[in-house]
Amino acid sequence: MVARARVITRRQMLILVAALLGLLVLALRWNALQQPPPTTHDLFPYGELRVGIDASYPPFANTGPDGLYGLEVDLAVALAERLGIPVRFVNLGYDGLYDALRVDQVDVLISMLLIDPARRDDVLYTRPYFNAGLVLVSRADSGINSMDALPGRALAYEFGSPADAEARRWLRRVLPFETRPYELGRYALDAVRLEQADAALVDAITAQLYLNEHPDWDATLHYVTDTWYAAATRADRGPTWEAINQALEALAQDGTLDRIIDRWL
Repeated sequence: MVARARVITRRQMLILVAALLGLLVLALRWNALQQPPPTTHDLFPYGELRVGIDASYPPFANTGPDGLYGLEVDLAVALAERLGIPVRFVNLGYDGLYDALRVDQVDVLISMLLIDPARRDDVLYTRPYFNAGLVLVSRADSGINSMDALPGRALAYEFGSPADAEARRWLRRVLPFETRPYELGRYALDAVRLEQADAALVDAITAQLYLNEHPDWDATLHYVTDTWYAAATRADRGPTWEAINQALEALAQDGTLDRIIDRWL
């Protein structure tokens, strides 16, 4: 009887193990099946792309008689068109942007946001859409294409700005070069254009606007630092973030993003 009881127990164990393995295989197969993607209503239950923006920073966003306009306004409109839904702007003060996102007043923030690692638990950032870092601007025939080429030459920049700090940092890394601080970044660019300095270190926005004002000046610019702007969604809205990020990637791939940037900068 003892031996028979042991055989039955073993059989029962084998049956139980086989059943568990079968359930495991079914579970794995079920998880491997492609689940239906979320609908537009699931991603944007209000039926529109609600964009939080601070419209007080031209040329990225500003207000006029006909409403909002600027680079980020055009970007939001293009994103909404790509997503197939209308866009609605919620004009906010910069300090209130993240609070509006947190309380579900908006779906996404597009407002010159820097990627902030301290907000990673609450926010998902998209791929960057613009680099506002420092650029080295020089005459096209100067041969200056990096900070390493500055020794023995004169560098213009805005006094007290991030460019000032970056220039001092480079003075500790390369052979000496002459520093020429100015009151404004555009004055530093004037110095280069008028051949009073060999190169200027300014932010990319200032440089692009200045070059647009002086289309006949044959100048080149090279990035020295990176300062990326990105859109942001709530961290608990992963599928919404993914849809917006994919739309932004598509705008970058087909050239729409570059055309929007060129329109304003």
